Amino acid sequence: MIPNDALIERLRTVLGPAQVLSDHAEMAPYLTDWRGRYHGAARCVVRPGTTAEVAAAVHTCTQAGVAVVAQGGNTGLCGGATPNASGTEVVIQLSRMKRMLGIDSANNTISVEAGCTLAAVQEYAASAGRLFPLSLASEGSCQIGGNLSTNAGGVHVLRYGNMRDLTLGLEVVLADGQVWNGLRGLRKDNTGYDLKHLFIGAEGTLGIITAATLKLFPLLRSHALAWVALADPAAALALAERLRNGAGERLHALELIGRPALDLVLQHIPHTRDPFPARHAWYLLVELADSNPAAPLDAELSSLLEGAFAAAEIQDAALAQDSAQRSALWKLRESISEAQRIEGFSIKHDIAVPVSAIAEFIQTADAAIAQSFPQARVVAFGHLGDGNLHYNLSAASASENDAMLARAVEITRLVHDLVVHLGGSLSAEHGIGQLKRHELVHYKSPLELELMLRVKRALDPQALMNPGKVLL
Repeated sequence: MIPNDALIERLRTVLGPAQVLSDHAEMAPYLTDWRGRYHGAARCVVRPGTTAEVAAAVHTCTQAGVAVVAQGGNTGLCGGATPNASGTEVVIQLSRMKRMLGIDSANNTISVEAGCTLAAVQEYAASAGRLFPLSLASEGSCQIGGNLSTNAGGVHVLRYGNMRDLTLGLEVVLADGQVWNGLRGLRKDNTGYDLKHLFIGAEGTLGIITAATLKLFPLLRSHALAWVALADPAAALALAERLRNGAGERLHALELIGRPALDLVLQHIPHTRDPFPARHAWYLLVELADSNPAAPLDAELSSLLEGAFAAAEIQDAALAQDSAQRSALWKLRESISEAQRIEGFSIKHDIAVPVSAIAEFIQTADAAIAQSFPQARVVAFGHLGDGNLHYNLSAASASENDAMLARAVEITRLVHDLVVHLGGSLSAEHGIGQLKRHELVHYKSPLELELMLRVKRALDPQALMNPGKVLL
């Protein structure tokens, strides 16, 4: 393998000295994941500013037999963008690639580079009177390349779909340094294999996404939001059915939140308060939205909730009266992950089951956890509208939490066995990364794994694209 100094010198020739970091202190922010769970090392961190520079960096590294790890906003939860501890890999940091390439308003598409933050893409679309609907708690720092690489979902999947559904075209740097330009804005293009889907959700293991053409929608100009108290998840499903039937496509978000999740937010996040004077076991954050500014959404949502109250489906409801109240209620939901991070390590499960199985999953999993791990505190929240639940476990005291974390494999197997039994997935929107590689091997069929390996070998024959992620 080429010596470090020689490789770094070649990369500096390609990218310029200022964009190749080799000092440990300079590299440190790029070598640890957001949760602080994974810590790696690297030969260097390179910061290309163009697709051509990404291609040159990849070509230089792979010609030398050196593995590369693509990284965007570094907000992932599974260690997918963190290098391993060997110090032999090169991190390709895409944050400088933040150009907006253009909006086609008539075609309702936007083209952007991979280093653009999600919030910046939302703002750029809004400046043209359009909506890019992906919405995540980390949208101020997560980047489009990472959103694509993990097939991010967020809070509006029930109406708009996840990143796979929102993407029309990609530009990708392949393992040999070639650039595939698939930046097409077509909704109908049946000319062979749809190659973009190979790279969406692949976490940089097949190539590095450098740009994308994404779908836009009419800007939403009216909203209605309510924080609803419920006895249990079965009641949430009944309310969800009522809202779907009554509001149709205006139903914009259905976020399920367990009381322990709200407690953590109230404890750790400043300027938050409980919407109700009484404690309740479960909550549903409900939003209706419409492109018509005169749509009577508040009256519609109020009427639907009155019907639910009469049917004993809900225990209480608070409707936001203005944008400040809407923001305050959304903050309760969007701060859960940050509150958990402040609280300390937890055993995270990003699972999906059919929407109809959410209540059964929670009831059965809670009972099994209580029997086998009585010290566990279940922090459950997620996207009721698409069946994606974040089912996280921790203990209140540090010593009990350390003991529980030591049994993470056992706990995770219990949860995932139930998920698979119910026809679900062990990763809904966070990806596999380093965290779930062994779980993937355990639950995927041998044929599925072999087909994935065939694709990997075809596109990355040297296994140099983000090795050790997704596949073992």
